[in-house]
Amino acid sequence: MNTSAEVLLEVSDLSVSFAGEAGMRSAVAALSLKLFKGSTLAIVGESGSGKSVTSLAVMGLLPAKTAVISNGRIRLHNHILLDAASGADERADARGRQISMIFQEPMTSLNPVMRCGLQVAEVLMLQKGMDFAQARARVVALFREVHLPDPETAWHKYPHEMSGGQRQRVMIAMAMASEPELLIADEPTTALDVTVQGAILATLKELQQSRGMAMLFITHDLGVVADMADQVLVMRGGHVVEHGTVQEVLQRPAHAYTRALMACRPALGAKRDVLPTVSDPTPPALPPQRPSVSRELLRVEGLVKTFRARGGASHKAVDNVSFSIYAGETLGLVGESGCGKSTLSRMVMGLIAPDAGQVVFDGAVCVTPGRRVDPAYRKKVQLIFQDPYSSLNPRLTIGEAICEPMRIHHVGTHEKQRRDMAVSWLEKTGLTAEAMKRYPHEFSGGQRQRIVIARALALEPQLLICDESVSALDVSVQAQVLNLLKTLQRELGLTYLFISHDLAVVYHMSEQIMVMRNGSIEESGPATQVLQQPRSAYTRKLLESVPGKA
Repeated sequence: MNTSAEVLLEVSDLSVSFAGEAGMRSAVAALSLKLFKGSTLAIVGESGSGKSVTSLAVMGLLPAKTAVISNGRIRLHNHILLDAASGADERADARGRQISMIFQEPMTSLNPVMRCGLQVAEVLMLQKGMDFAQARARVVALFREVHLPDPETAWHKYPHEMSGGQRQRVMIAMAMASEPELLIADEPTTALDVTVQGAILATLKELQQSRGMAMLFITHDLGVVADMADQVLVMRGGHVVEHGTVQEVLQRPAHAYTRALMACRPALGAKRDVLPTVSDPTPPALPPQRPSVSRELLRVEGLVKTFRARGGASHKAVDNVSFSIYAGETLGLVGESGCGKSTLSRMVMGLIAPDAGQVVFDGAVCVTPGRRVDPAYRKKVQLIFQDPYSSLNPRLTIGEAICEPMRIHHVGTHEKQRRDMAVSWLEKTGLTAEAMKRYPHEFSGGQRQRIVIARALALEPQLLICDESVSALDVSVQAQVLNLLKTLQRELGLTYLFISHDLAVVYHMSEQIMVMRNGSIEESGPATQVLQQPRSAYTRKLLESVPGKA
């Protein structure tokens, strides 16, 4: 750690609490940190550790009605932005000018009814006093600087017309518009595939070096930390448990919690049956493997799907894809955003009609062009979505959410039996009967994912399609969910189509792997062969993009 460098940001004894029904709950306790000019400090930890609360406290964006900063001082250079003891608070003056922030989910941070270029121009006109023509020219230059393709066209696009990586670049351009001295990046690459993530991280490093800017980087991905940070601060339960240089913390972690976080992460090397978690460093072994029957459960033959846009332009999302999955195995599907993974999974489900080809399930043709999908097939094949919060109705209790599909598909003979079955599935996924009366917003991300799994299992399916189902979870919760999926597979004889952009997670879960590119299967085979001895240059490119791999 370069202690002779100029300190840009200093936080001293920061304590933040939130008011709730049960009284005040501590979120950050006596936190202190120093960030040096031109360097990057990464804050890592599980969900609820206080990472984002710390960054929002620095920005002055904590909710005024519920958040209380009971103690602490925040300095930028030698200027006091916040002093809880005296009540001084000048963070609003620094926000957007000296300090900018990139949020985790650009789709919820950008105005959906305003063109992207105008959203960035608004910052320049408000903070720099530019007129519209000056702001427009500067925005196009910023879009070029963050490597947005065709910056002139990007100016006119709405957020929904851009990919996730492009929206994130718009957010970076907006944050950089005021030429801040400090950039706070809160999980800026969590849901992005490895190549887009690599490009975004490279853009941030390039901008940092060209502008001499400091970064406070919030993440749960230790691979990203290895690539991006100079210093690391590890948080747990609102407290700092370890602080040091990247080399010190990642190569010689002193605290048991840091070591546990590192152990949770699946690796591309030797496979493990189960993953340790922070709460259970030595999880129980998986149930015994069921006798193999080597029965083809699903066969996909020549699926094709073309989407047509206004003006006659067309895009072939899936192009003549064929594969098989055998009962009790996991087939992993990887590829960049836009390669056709999700479109393919929705055709397999019968949610999107193919233009050509067919899906054969257990020997029967179930999905073909122009044919109505039998509800009995939908019951046998269930989908676990990426975001459990948006796939649960916020107005239904968990009990109602699980019983509703059972009612539709005539599972159980009466309501009490369905509720008893729902409780049984919740308990099997690690929750309790008490969850039945609560609503989705009352649960953590990992608990919501367990609820979605329980809802899917309530129909007693044979095949589960997991579409990026752990990508937004921190490493310890992710390990818990992956262990759960493997245990349920052994106990119930489930078959998985496991879709993810995280190669290490796919390798951990799968016996077979398919790599998809531009709607076609680029490479397929046993997991070890595909990811350790790839034949395709594209697969090698994906592997080289994995953060922290070096």
